[in-house]
Amino acid sequence: MGFFTDKTLMITGGTGSFGNAVLKRFLDTDIKEIRIFSRDEKKQDDMRKLYNNTKIKFYIGDVRDIRSVQDAMHGVDFIFSAAALKQVPSCEFFPMEAVRTNIIGTDNVLTAAIQADVQKVICLSTDKAAYPINAMGISKAMMERVFVAKSRTTDVTTICGTRYGNVMCSRGSVIPLFIDQIKSGKPITVTDPEMTRFLMSLDEAVDLVMFAFENAKPGDIMVQKAPACTIGVLAQAVRELFHDTNEIHYIGTRHGEKKYETLLTREECMHAFDLGNFYRVPADNRDLNYEQYYEKGQVEKAKLEEFTSDNTTILNVEQVKEKLLSLEYVRNELENM
Repeated sequence: MGFFTDKTLMITGGTGSFGNAVLKRFLDTDIKEIRIFSRDEKKQDDMRKLYNNTKIKFYIGDVRDIRSVQDAMHGVDFIFSAAALKQVPSCEFFPMEAVRTNIIGTDNVLTAAIQADVQKVICLSTDKAAYPINAMGISKAMMERVFVAKSRTTDVTTICGTRYGNVMCSRGSVIPLFIDQIKSGKPITVTDPEMTRFLMSLDEAVDLVMFAFENAKPGDIMVQKAPACTIGVLAQAVRELFHDTNEIHYIGTRHGEKKYETLLTREECMHAFDLGNFYRVPADNRDLNYEQYYEKGQVEKAKLEEFTSDNTTILNVEQVKEKLLSLEYVRNELENM
């Protein structure tokens, strides 16, 4: 944490699950200030009362409005850019809203950061940006292109990103839904039990961002090698922990859902680096001579294999239960049964 001594960290979308996880990690360190930037004054007020810590400063604003971002940027050393529309259905019905927040909003943050001589910006992306099939994933894929392109325009601000899979018990995720259904006496609703998804805790999401902060070069996308499980196994693990006896209700694959998710694409394997627990996908920093991109191909074969929720470590019911019990949210819900 020495990088953050007497520094100011700004988190866009800071009232979300990730922002709260960062606060829990940083508040007892020697960081000078954590600046929460978001548009929801109710959530900010809830956080203000919950933490009651003078290191936290709250800024009302919207990444869609570059002036409000600029006004909050003075004196900022580092930024974790987490503001996003993340729900697949809402982005699917209102794709231009996803464009305004996820793409234009990110560009606004990066433009303001460069103007303010911010030292480093980490942009948070998702597995849905790899081979995207829905508006949320497409907007996040474009967001990645934006921060990679922007990273080439400055020698002062280091701009890089992370890409990770499902964060367990984050806002809108399926585990809280399963628990609510069980507590209400309703059957768990499962889409396709053979569908696989990566499993990552909020602490692991923060670990990935910190790894990127310490190791990434401009334009890099850092990926953590997360395990996965089938949705059927996840549902069964939750049911066993909460002693659910209702039948599972299978509702079928919903619009915009994949059978499995991808964190490292086949194309990225051509130039990605295996760092042990992580992959590093470097930016292509050739100049703007189009010939280098489109008239000459790649002769060497990829040394890596694409990384998906189907070919990673697949957890069984007992392993998923163990991972669930590591989560404070799940432990609290079990205590309140």
